Amino acid sequence: MAKNFQELLSKLSSCGRKTLSVACAQDTAVLEAVKEAHDLGIIDAVLVGDEAKIREIANEIKMDCSQFTIINEPDSDKAPLTAVQLVHDGKADMYMKGILPTKNFLKSVLNKEVGLRTGKPLSHVCVFEVPGIDRLLFLSDVAFIPYPTLEDKKHIIEYDVDVANACGVENPKVAPLAAVEVVNPKMPCTVDADELRKANEAGEIKGCVVDGPLSLDIALYPAAAKEKGAEDRPAAGKADILLFPDIHAGNLVYKTMVHMVPGLKNGNVLVGTAAPVILTSRSDSKETKVYSIALAALLAEHMRKVNG
Repeated sequence: MAKNFQELLSKLSSCGRKTLSVACAQDTAVLEAVKEAHDLGIIDAVLVGDEAKIREIANEIKMDCSQFTIINEPDSDKAPLTAVQLVHDGKADMYMKGILPTKNFLKSVLNKEVGLRTGKPLSHVCVFEVPGIDRLLFLSDVAFIPYPTLEDKKHIIEYDVDVANACGVENPKVAPLAAVEVVNPKMPCTVDADELRKANEAGEIKGCVVDGPLSLDIALYPAAAKEKGAEDRPAAGKADILLFPDIHAGNLVYKTMVHMVPGLKNGNVLVGTAAPVILTSRSDSKETKVYSIALAALLAEHMRKVNG
C-alpha cells in the first residue's frame, strides 16, 4: 500500500510506460509536466495541437521533441477529437487537457463517436498526501456533481475504491461525511450516509467498508474519535475515502487544504470514463500535474488488469 506520492511513483516502475494523449498541447505548464513525467519513466506522449507552437515552447523548456509524437492539428475544435479518439481506439491509455476551455474538453470526452463515455456519471477523485496523516486520502466529489443523489454516491464510492485499489489500498474505509456522526432525519446527508452503510453491509457496495455518517475530525483523527466516544466505529480515525455531501463542502475543503496546508501534495483524476482523464487547472502546480499523470497511469494499469 502506497502511503505517499513517492511510493506511488515507485509502484509505477512495475507498470511500464503508459501512453498519454494531450489535447491542444501547446501550453507551457502542461508540456513541462509531460516532460517531467516522461523523464520519470511514467509515460510516452502524443501531443495533439499547433505543432509550431508546441515546438516553440518545447525549445524554451529544453524538451526534446524527438522523444514525443506530435500530431499537427491547429484547429482547437478538431484537436480534442483527434486526441480523444487515440484513447477511444486503444492507441493511448489516458487523456489530458491542454490549453482549451474545460467545456470543450468535456465535450470531446462525452462525444458519442470517439469519446470515452460509459453511461455512468462523471466524477472527480482527488488524492492527497497530508502532513501528519499516515496514509493517502481520497476525496470526492469536489468538482463535478453539485448535489449527488444516493445513487450518485454509490457510483462515487465505486470510483474511489477503484482509484484506492490502483494505489495499493485494499478494502478501503469510506467515511460519508456530515456535520455530525449520528443520523438526523432533518439532515438528509446523514440519512444518505446511513443508507450507504446499510448497502455496504448488504453487499450492494463492494470492496470497502462504509461507515457513516462521520464528522471530518472523527474520520481522520483517532484522538477526536476517542474524545467523542466513537473509537469503535470501523472508519473512525482511519478513513481512506472521504465522501462529501455536496460540491460546496468538498470544494471548500479541497481549496482550504491546497492553499493553507504547507507541504501538502495532491493529484486528481476524472473517472466514470472508459479510460483515465486528467483535467487539471491552469493554477495547479507542475508537481500536481505530474502527480495527476502518475495517478492516471496507475489507474490505467489497474483498469487493464481488471478488464483484461
